[in-house]
Amino acid sequence: MPASFVLVLLLMIHAASAAAADNSQFLHQGFSAAGLALDGLAVVTPDGLLALTNATDQAKAHAFHPVPLHLLSKSSSSSSAAARSFSTCFVFAIVSPYDGLSSHGLAFVVAPTANLSTANAGQYLGLLNATNGTTAGGGRVLAVELDTITDAEFHDINSNHVGVDVNSMISAQAKPAGYYDDGDGAGGVFRELTLNSRRPMQLWVEYDGKARRLDVTLAPVEVPKPKKPLLSVAIDLSTVVADPVYVGFSAATGVLSTHHYVLGWSFSLDGPAPPLDFSKLPALPRLGPKPRSKALDVALPLTTALLVAAALTAVLVIVRRRRRYAEVREDWEEEFGPHRFAYKDLFRATDGFKDHNLLGVGGFGRVYKGMLPASDLEIAVKKVSHGSKQGVREFVAEVVSIGRLRHRNLVQLLGYCRRKGELLLVYDYMANGSLDKYLYDQSKPALSWRQRYWIIKCVASSLLYLHEDWEQVVIHRDVKASNVLLDREMNGRLGDFGLARLYDHGADPHTTHVVGTMGYLAPELVRDGKATPSTDVFAFGAFLLEVVCGRRPIERGGHNNDPVVLVDWVIDCHRDGSLLGVVDPRLAGSYDTEEVTLVLNLGMMCLHPLPNVRPSMRKVAQYLDSSQPVPDLSPSYSSYNMMMLTQIQGFGSSARSCDPSTTSVGASTSTVFSEGR
Repeated sequence: MPASFVLVLLLMIHAASAAAADNSQFLHQGFSAAGLALDGLAVVTPDGLLALTNATDQAKAHAFHPVPLHLLSKSSSSSSAAARSFSTCFVFAIVSPYDGLSSHGLAFVVAPTANLSTANAGQYLGLLNATNGTTAGGGRVLAVELDTITDAEFHDINSNHVGVDVNSMISAQAKPAGYYDDGDGAGGVFRELTLNSRRPMQLWVEYDGKARRLDVTLAPVEVPKPKKPLLSVAIDLSTVVADPVYVGFSAATGVLSTHHYVLGWSFSLDGPAPPLDFSKLPALPRLGPKPRSKALDVALPLTTALLVAAALTAVLVIVRRRRRYAEVREDWEEEFGPHRFAYKDLFRATDGFKDHNLLGVGGFGRVYKGMLPASDLEIAVKKVSHGSKQGVREFVAEVVSIGRLRHRNLVQLLGYCRRKGELLLVYDYMANGSLDKYLYDQSKPALSWRQRYWIIKCVASSLLYLHEDWEQVVIHRDVKASNVLLDREMNGRLGDFGLARLYDHGADPHTTHVVGTMGYLAPELVRDGKATPSTDVFAFGAFLLEVVCGRRPIERGGHNNDPVVLVDWVIDCHRDGSLLGVVDPRLAGSYDTEEVTLVLNLGMMCLHPLPNVRPSMRKVAQYLDSSQPVPDLSPSYSSYNMMMLTQIQGFGSSARSCDPSTTSVGASTSTVFSEGR
């Protein structure tokens, strides 16, 4: 009997120790003493608030419970592992200085590791890597995302949704943010919530190991947990997660200043999470400046001539200030409010458009570097002149529509401003400038073949998105090296949408003015004035040869200083069996022969005079991704000389073009404002 008692006591002690080691339950009402594993932008403020992000753009943050949890357990009747039930609840807030606009969201994460350093920011929320779609640990990530941006490439339902992600940024299930009110009938009435409302909200994530079901419930902090969950997903976590796992949060920023906060967090394995006491949670920081003292608004009696003179001086200063920052505003622009920048903000951001901030000068405008003081966001501001009101409303509508494009390989158009005879376009700033500088400026380091091939794939991906994957068809109309901008990581981004045209999928494109740059204009565009995806493919073909050869599509220097057409030269070398002789000498023979051959053949195919023979951008992207050989050129590829000379000599009056050597940073300087857009 004493031996049995000792055995029972030892078993009880062992069970208690195992439970303690499992660390299966915790409650954080503020995070000062939580000891979370933080990286990226994540910090714990002095009052205990978990601040995942700040005003830094294109960055990420992670905060994990420091101790791994054993989510899988083996059944006594089976050798296979089963996922244990768990429950978690946390209070969060998304705070942006702009009403209705914010950067990317945050997510609750179950991951095999707390080190997600290889994941990307932006639309990837710091969860997965854009290159291979995984992260440290080979994937096996479960996330509940609170997303405030619509990303077409991930099939997002809207810009305010909750989704369950399993090893992918494409949600297994997603619903608009909201909750079912228990007080309005048995089924509950759905009430919408705005995730970036700057108000605290609470989220419950509960997994039933027996039913193999994951429930997600959202509600304001003042509302008890609704009976009906927002999302209910049938999923066997034993086939998804590893063991052990880390639980925590991930967030990422894009181009807008957004703060993601977590105020409190509770978690429990095999039981409900402990309830949070809202009175003990830290307060959110105040948004915006403190109110001014009322004493400043009390007028002093004007009893002396000195005060009268001071008042007159103040009036003169105010009038001068208003004239300095005067803008053109009309009633129809109210619908574009979030996309309209104040001229005063742009003036201050660029230090009064001083020459030391000048990035580039072209035929259609000047580009300045700036820094928005409210968000520390680096921008490029292009000043475009226009002398007529005709077409302004349609042009601004297109600017705002293009500003809704979201793709990692596009230069983001943030908005616009109108002042007197000027239109100001505000872009994301690209630190490394335009691609053509690296191709033609001998003072710049030569791009390696690996960099060039990656930039080509980036531009192809952006054109595929514009032609097929966005809600409308977008024809860029000015694809060339000077309009490809390079960010800090030397990723290629297609910019300058000043010439772009939009129309609905399935609609017939309208005839318009012929605009673009000589050497990139498709023959049918010059003939009938209709810009189509195929005319962009033609320009992309010229761009491919330009990147491989390090030469412009049309150069002077032939016999009698005649123009030399790049594609003709490449075709001649192809016929002679010396195709690799056209490769840029600055590569010094250091390149992948198969990739170079593929790109040159693909460029010649895209430049075919007949538009129906050219491949679509989807086919182009498939060739580049799989390195499949491009079909052999048809014997009908005789010469492009006549076609190119026709562009040069016969269409100067109908085609608006710009010098292909124009240099720009942040946005190309070849934007044209033409009547009738």
